[in-house]
Amino acid sequence: MGISTSTTKYQSACMRTAAIILASSSLIAAGTISAQAASLSGLFNSSNNGSSKFLSVEQAFSVDSSSKATKKGTQLSITFDITPEHYVYKNQLKLRFPKGINATPFTFNQKPVTIDDPTFGKVPVFTQKSVTATTTLTTANGKGAKNVPVVIHWQGCAKAGLCYPPEKMATKVDIAVPR
Repeated sequence: MGISTSTTKYQSACMRTAAIILASSSLIAAGTISAQAASLSGLFNSSNNGSSKFLSVEQAFSVDSSSKATKKGTQLSITFDITPEHYVYKNQLKLRFPKGINATPFTFNQKPVTIDDPTFGKVPVFTQKSVTATTTLTTANGKGAKNVPVVIHWQGCAKAGLCYPPEKMATKVDIAVPR
């Protein structure tokens, strides 16, 4: 028994309709995504008067690290230069490194202030122009290690209401033998 011509025409019409609906949906979704991206990029792009609503994360924060050998291991210092009207979360500063590496708790050259954050509740943040966090790295086996990969995780916000996504910065550190 063969397929009738009317059935074949109906199936072809259904497939054309489905293709049109699918293509229309894709265009609508692409338009929505483009509109959302355009509105988000407007947060950081200059407006007609030359000012922007928010700075990029690179403009708002400068982060540098340095290390030096000490009697107790290697001191790793992370310095944040913070633009006015911005802050860095104290508790979002974390290190990731290979198994067998140890780090002491961070010490800071500035005292944090406590804010009531809409996301995290009452939390300590740094609003100062410059803040340095320091830790000492050692190896579990007591030997030195060369070119140890360390990833610094941190997050900051603009007081005007924008929290930047969590950031990370990779570095390599030579870990000295404690003396």
